[in-house]
Amino acid sequence: MIRSEEMKSTTPPNIRANTQGRQTRDTHRQSFFTCPYHRSLNPGREEHRPECFGFAPLRVAVSLLFALLFIPVMTRTVLAQDVEDTIRIKTRVVFLDALVKDKKTGDPISNLSTNNFTVLDEGRQREITYFTREGQARKPLALVLILDLRGDGAGRFLKQPEILKAMEDELAKLPPEDEVAILAMDINDEDEKRVWLTDFTHDRTKFSAALARVREFINVQHEDSDRNAAKKEPDTDAQQTTSTATPAASPSPAADAPKPNDVVETETIKGRKGAVVTRTLHTDGSVDVKRTNKSGDVTVDFGDVYDMAAAVREATKRAQELRPNSQPSLVWVSDGIAPIFYEDRDATEQILIRNNVIFSSLTVELRTLFKFLLPVGKPIAGWLGMSLYGSAKLLAQRSGGEAVKVGRVKDYGTGLAKIIGNLTARYSLGFALAE
Repeated sequence: MIRSEEMKSTTPPNIRANTQGRQTRDTHRQSFFTCPYHRSLNPGREEHRPECFGFAPLRVAVSLLFALLFIPVMTRTVLAQDVEDTIRIKTRVVFLDALVKDKKTGDPISNLSTNNFTVLDEGRQREITYFTREGQARKPLALVLILDLRGDGAGRFLKQPEILKAMEDELAKLPPEDEVAILAMDINDEDEKRVWLTDFTHDRTKFSAALARVREFINVQHEDSDRNAAKKEPDTDAQQTTSTATPAASPSPAADAPKPNDVVETETIKGRKGAVVTRTLHTDGSVDVKRTNKSGDVTVDFGDVYDMAAAVREATKRAQELRPNSQPSLVWVSDGIAPIFYEDRDATEQILIRNNVIFSSLTVELRTLFKFLLPVGKPIAGWLGMSLYGSAKLLAQRSGGEAVKVGRVKDYGTGLAKIIGNLTARYSLGFALAE
């Protein structure tokens, strides 16, 4: 699968580089300023009337006239050159990454050359000017492990020490330049709560300690969960952040109501079929999600949640801010149940693609009860414009990642190894736009 993403130009901030399909800027600005003055250098009839210069010799008069005319020409030319210096960058580089697999075995193929690739840009073949393969220089990974700790979902497996150890052992195999961060959500089955167990690090002791804390947030009392989220490990004080808040002893109705200054941002998503989804982000990281259908007669509102779309947005933003020169990659660990509106899912997909983020998923076994209820729940959710199950797999396919199902203990290590292996086995292609 080939994914493409245009990289940012090195053009100065006040100048916009040319993009394909857009109007280019006037490159004849210098000639526009200078040509009239060059034409005026011709003395014309003046050389036939030397009496206009009084007693000055003709040679001196013509020289003086030439000097007077040349001064504004020189000034204008310098100004024109300044403008040209500002807009002279006309080239953008577009990078793509490609993962090539054997159809029979599914294993990555790593011995291809540029002759095996053809890059088309809106039907136009582009010359490949940049090419690397596995084992050559590549961007370091900024891997975010997102753990859905819902007690009746992946949490019932992630509280097993042997599973956490299998994942830890695989993360420890990352090259020194690659780093991992761990985000836990749905802690204590509270939809709005999540905690960063560790920021990006290659130190095994740090992400090992972070994984060891996972069990503290599964099937515990609310007070214990809040206390666990507020804990500070000695070595991770500067790295750990949390969005959980300890509730007051006797909250009043006014305290429960959203405050105007509690809203960080509001995102409006308009679907292709006319439905509108509104996401309101609060200071504690929780999100209110509301969907209104095209006719406006059906509105579905989820208040105070932290869903897959919110996790993708936050993890993407964090990777960009903390590791701007790395390849952001997300690994979603859950049982596959992730309610999300179709319009919201499409917007999340675009966020992944625009930011060159590779999304992968490790999906555990569903509970038997959910397996029976899912065929009934899917049509109802579909009528409400929502997907209940399978969105993680779809995002993985659309963003060039892997969707791996796990069951046995060793599957967690091998599944994570497959995801990481496919991240590092990619070809990096690039071509220049000089339009």
